[in-house]
Amino acid sequence: MKMIVAISFIFSLLSLSHASVADFCVADYNLPNGPAGYSCKTPSKVTENDFAYHGLAAAGNTSNIIKAAVTPAFDAQFAGLNGLGISLARLDLAAGGVIPLHTHPGASEVLVVIQGTICAGFVSSANTVYIKTLYKGDVMVFPQGLLHFQINSGGSNALAFVSFSSANPGLQILDFALFKSDFPTELITATTFIDAAVVKKLKGVLGGSG
Repeated sequence: MKMIVAISFIFSLLSLSHASVADFCVADYNLPNGPAGYSCKTPSKVTENDFAYHGLAAAGNTSNIIKAAVTPAFDAQFAGLNGLGISLARLDLAAGGVIPLHTHPGASEVLVVIQGTICAGFVSSANTVYIKTLYKGDVMVFPQGLLHFQINSGGSNALAFVSFSSANPGLQILDFALFKSDFPTELITATTFIDAAVVKKLKGVLGGSG
């Protein structure tokens, strides 16, 4: 009898657990976005179009200082990703293009090369540097929160797609944080040991102040 009661209790818990899990939470862009993501769209208003996205089909504009473009498919662009803990992006790099040292505080990243040759790497918290030249079909992983980069090391355009372990991985580019902000020059010099003249030159290039 006790065993029957125990089994019945377990099945009741499993039933409650299943009932409380939603299949998906398509983003409702009419409601505010918060730390946990977007609020869920009313299920009756969800369509198949919420689970498909065409935004990565076209190449990004690489006519810029880094000769590269990142086209995201995060929860802010792709409503069906909201709450699923995944996202992706397209990387276009012209010859000489670079994705500068940056970090994603909220996700690990996996990169797959579709076209061209890409030199990629990251720096561990022990200051060990891991660098690899990647060719078509190659894949590389970048652990969450670590500084990493990608450079087009071939003579033609390169294309890669990246996936993230978050619907909104976050992004901070080191060069932009230092030289495209109002971070005072004297503090940058004091904390990085970079000569003030170099800091001012880089701020002039990237549009920083201070």
